[in-house]
Amino acid sequence: MANHISKIKSQTNFPSFDALDIRVGTIIKVEDAETKKATYRITVDFGAEIGTKVSCGAYRNYTPEHLVGKQIIAIINFAVKQMGPEKSEVLILGVPGSTSETVYLTPESTVANGVVVF
Repeated sequence: MANHISKIKSQTNFPSFDALDIRVGTIIKVEDAETKKATYRITVDFGAEIGTKVSCGAYRNYTPEHLVGKQIIAIINFAVKQMGPEKSEVLILGVPGSTSETVYLTPESTVANGVVVF
């Protein structure tokens, strides 16, 4: 297993964490993105209040069929990131797997779309 443990970052304060709007959403559509790296354009439903948002992410170790319907955890209040012709509106959180593949974070049980992570 590859070592993906990085150096511990410097201590910060709670308001830095509290400034992040981290929510749960359900993936409703997955398409190939038009980016330099092999990524997907992933459409996520965050519920009626927030609506749908798009993320361009390196989750190519999953098939689109596997991803659709899965709940993920994402930061929804970063500025839009331009990735070639694509615009990524949210950052789906993930971790490196044992072979460096990207593994998405998901709640253990199904929860309502749009709930806040704390």
